Amino acid sequence: MPADRRYPRPARCPGAFRPGTPDGTAAAGLASRSGRWHAMMWSRRKTVAAASAAVAVAGVTTGLILVSGSGQGTPAKPAHSATASPAQLLSPFTGEPVTALRRVLAVKIDNIAQARPQTGLTSADIVYVLPVEGGLSRFLAVFSARLPPVIGPVRSAREDDLELLRQFGRPAFAFSGATNTLLPVVERARIVNLYSGVRSGYFRGTTRVAPYNLYAHTSQLLAQAKGASLAHSIGFRFGPAPAGGRLTAAMSVSYPAASFSFTWSAAKGRWLVSMDGARAASTEDGQLSAATVVIQHTIVRTSRFLEYGKPPPYAESTGSGTAIVLRDGRAYQARWSRPAADGGTTFTTASGQPMTFAAGPVWIVLAAG
Repeated sequence: MPADRRYPRPARCPGAFRPGTPDGTAAAGLASRSGRWHAMMWSRRKTVAAASAAVAVAGVTTGLILVSGSGQGTPAKPAHSATASPAQLLSPFTGEPVTALRRVLAVKIDNIAQARPQTGLTSADIVYVLPVEGGLSRFLAVFSARLPPVIGPVRSAREDDLELLRQFGRPAFAFSGATNTLLPVVERARIVNLYSGVRSGYFRGTTRVAPYNLYAHTSQLLAQAKGASLAHSIGFRFGPAPAGGRLTAAMSVSYPAASFSFTWSAAKGRWLVSMDGARAASTEDGQLSAATVVIQHTIVRTSRFLEYGKPPPYAESTGSGTAIVLRDGRAYQARWSRPAADGGTTFTTASGQPMTFAAGPVWIVLAAG
């Protein structure tokens, strides 16, 4: 098997961590980024709140491009459903049977081209896609039911991570650093702090250059996560698909410098993920996929904390708004509501009924709109 299809081997001497740089790496490593990375800026956009309780979203919206393809013929094959007896314990994150509710581990994962393919994302219960500086994206991956042996590349935290994390109680949070002003805010947040500068279990891979080569052994992370919250409901509801929905073969969503496509596979019962026009691979288990995909329209403002001299985007995850939910080969117009950061997010159909998810991994794309 080629080397790039496995997670990178640990380097004999990992790179030093320095809190003064966003990812705990030497400034020289960051300087290696391409000129295009530094030249791109996130343009602040204004969002007009919808006055109607049910808003259909189509075509182009501010800061968001949606392209859908409608399938033909008979309805798509539903995603594989979790079958359980009334007494069976189900994961509140995926709706699948579990033997126990385990601790929550959230990891900030890089998604620039040099960081692909990622390692461990196929085991995530939830993957949040978040905008970052330069119009690019990063992932906040949430694990509980299953843990990959290795996860990465691990990257630095942003301010909007903290709002997302509060709904999980006190999750363990693995990240590679933050700017000098943001780092103490992250460390004081309601998390079990697994910052790479103060915790063990991290290593530098030998097949990539810093800062795109920081990985972590999840067993070592959890060994240092005593007191992390167990998985509990964050508002997701799982079950048979609601009535309606539009037969959809594929749908795309874009940031200024990053794009995602989700293509329905009836054979696999999953939405297959592509990024920037290419199949989104993993190092361990083929193409990334999800049973349910949520394109959650929200306000994207700017953070209080600078990155590379400019304020990065901050995607709000509290409040309410519209969403498109993809499940079982269909697209549903929906609404989301999360009144407070300590609570979860509920999703309803345009008619106000519960918007149930298909059992399996959930991807949520936070995008301006």
